[in-house]
Amino acid sequence: MPDDYTPSEAAERLLHGDVQLIDVRTPHEFAAGHIPAAVPVPLQELAASITEIDRERPVILVCRSGGRSAMATEALRQAGFDAHNLLGGMLDWTAAGLAIEPASGSIIEP
Repeated sequence: MPDDYTPSEAAERLLHGDVQLIDVRTPHEFAAGHIPAAVPVPLQELAASITEIDRERPVILVCRSGGRSAMATEALRQAGFDAHNLLGGMLDWTAAGLAIEPASGSIIEP
């Protein structure tokens, strides 16, 4: 199973459409700015939402800096998913100049 992804590696995978992207931040954080392909599933709701995640496709998890998504990645791996953490989270994603929605959005504290 491949390891975690840098923002550029994740962007490449998303471009090909062969992965799911789950944002585990709070609804407030997600609304302030998120990766266009991301599906919001707050960390505290991940266990309850696990049946909604496609087990047949790899999953990339993202949060603000990579800590919460690392916990979510480990939980999904233990549940049998091909799960990967987005290294550096949204902070590194935006630092790499990659797009977020809304375009005028920002990455806020949890």
